[in-house]
Amino acid sequence: MSAPRRTERALGAVVGSAVGDALGAPFEFGPEGAFSARFPAPGSGGEMCGGGGWDPGEATDDTQMAVLVAESLLECGGLELPDVFRRFQRWAAAEPKDIGLQTEAVLGSGDPWDLAAALHFQCNQRAAGNGALMRAAPSAVYFAGLGRDATMDAARRLAALTHGDRAAWEGTAVLHELVRVALAGDDPLAAVAGTLRAVHPGHRERYATVLAPDWHPDLATEFNGAVWPCLGSAVWALRTTDRYEDAVRAAIDLGGDTDTVAAVTGALAGAVHGITAVPARWTEALHVPLPGFGGRVLRVAELSELAARMADGPRDPRVTAPSVPRP
Repeated sequence: MSAPRRTERALGAVVGSAVGDALGAPFEFGPEGAFSARFPAPGSGGEMCGGGGWDPGEATDDTQMAVLVAESLLECGGLELPDVFRRFQRWAAAEPKDIGLQTEAVLGSGDPWDLAAALHFQCNQRAAGNGALMRAAPSAVYFAGLGRDATMDAARRLAALTHGDRAAWEGTAVLHELVRVALAGDDPLAAVAGTLRAVHPGHRERYATVLAPDWHPDLATEFNGAVWPCLGSAVWALRTTDRYEDAVRAAIDLGGDTDTVAAVTGALAGAVHGITAVPARWTEALHVPLPGFGGRVLRVAELSELAARMADGPRDPRVTAPSVPRP
């Protein structure tokens, strides 16, 4: 079988992330092994089961926010952070089924786009959740053509809109870079060491721990709703499997924040294995409601078109954007 082409990998990353999100949502906060206990035979079907308030195939806030980022990048022709923030605010005001506590507090604070996350972090000192990591698949595809430094910088800027802790920025930057490597047809696991050298020194050691080949999610010191174990679990799932389907199953079987861990895993595994590795029985039911945007619901055809356009990258090779505050 020939290796996937770049566009196939781009579609795999974006659609694969959305599929992981929708598959994992009904199992969120459940026990380990719940997915395989219900669906013990891979490939047997029925896995897009819905539950926990989610319809079968319904994507959560993870993919909804990812789509908002993607559409802003495309419509603005690049990174316009105030526009992304306004879209987030409009979405949050429409009361989506699920929204992270950190994200909700920042978007509803009434503070300016370039201060809201930083002010929240100053008051609470807790902003290292995975809420920026979860929405990064489209932006990782969009900025991949600009190289490591530019894609990691863009990731940090996007993460800082809602998360004032630099830990969240660095995790999102690592995911951007690993997806970039995969889109080029190279091994993202082999790129981990080089990527870590580009991580802020104050956060490098913690990411080196969770991205090490001998790390297992059972060794996590935080719930996988935090950015470190979420990213580490996704890389572990990729490292210990050979297929997209197996990687996503492994991610959901970890329990906890299953939709986001599976969304991040799906982005990585989709970029590695390509869109043809994402089972059609999973994409058929996939749909992404966009609260606050006229009742729009994207399905796999629209997501695929969006991903293909993201793969073309920025109109301007320079990544320019207003600054976000640094803690």
